[in-house]
Amino acid sequence: MKRIERSPANLVYEIDHRLAPVITVKPGERFILETEDAASGYIREETFQPYPQNRPTHRFNPPLLNPVAGPVFIEGAEKGDVVVVAVEKIVPDAQGYTILQPGDGLLGDSLKYRKTTEFYTHIFKHVPGPSGTLSDGNCVFNERIRWHLAPFIGTLCLAPEREVFSSVYIQGPWGGNLDIRDFCEGSKIYFNSYTEGGLLFAGDVHACQGDGELSGTANETRAEITLSCEVIKGKRIPHVRIEKPDALVGVATGKPLEYAVRDAFTNLMEWVIHDYGFEEREAYILLTACPDTRINVYQMVDLPTFSYTAGLEIPKKYLA
Repeated sequence: MKRIERSPANLVYEIDHRLAPVITVKPGERFILETEDAASGYIREETFQPYPQNRPTHRFNPPLLNPVAGPVFIEGAEKGDVVVVAVEKIVPDAQGYTILQPGDGLLGDSLKYRKTTEFYTHIFKHVPGPSGTLSDGNCVFNERIRWHLAPFIGTLCLAPEREVFSSVYIQGPWGGNLDIRDFCEGSKIYFNSYTEGGLLFAGDVHACQGDGELSGTANETRAEITLSCEVIKGKRIPHVRIEKPDALVGVATGKPLEYAVRDAFTNLMEWVIHDYGFEEREAYILLTACPDTRINVYQMVDLPTFSYTAGLEIPKKYLA
């Protein structure tokens, strides 16, 4: 099976269509990407204080954060197609980290919660579950609290046709740093292709995260991910779409949050109309009145030029 190994030479920080492919895969072919954590592997102990002057990544501006693996050239993909990425397996590292730093998260530089807005590092330990592996493992928060691991790919995208984006700030119908917990095992993610081969990038795996990523950093971890891709010829979609085993999710980014919710709604509505044969009025009422319709606020990290990520979800059982 083809693989991109985790090494300093394979850490990519710009999503650029001019980069030479590292591997080439056929539709349906499984491949493995070894990804580094969002801090480029420098935060491994709680004694590490994430002051900018302590982080080699911050010798550059913008910093070398959020590395991804790629690009992966997908045979048959061209501009004007849709690439469907199947997430087949995610194996997180034995630990992850989160940090707090001034200005980040919903609390910002709060005076009331001053201690929570200082520089701080917390290491999460990951322990195997009943299978003896991390696939059903747990995250150890402290001596009293642990929860199940729920790994997903935080940054997953194809290359835009012309622009070059930082791997931190890229967001759009080609995907990007969206921090969507449904980019997980068993999901198929739909992206517009804008160049020959699609040119797929992936990284920034989160071992677990609550909706919104409210402090600005999740449980960031190294990982090994197994993917495969299919190509739908001659199709265009408004934004990223997710097909879960039992549900569909229309995704959008925007700021303020209600813009992202509105566009996610229309994305899903068009999917239901064009691919499932619903009449427009019927689709509008279904997504409004069905009690199982869900608004997912995936990410609300407030960074410059960064938008919030929302999804509108409907179970497949209503679309038969």
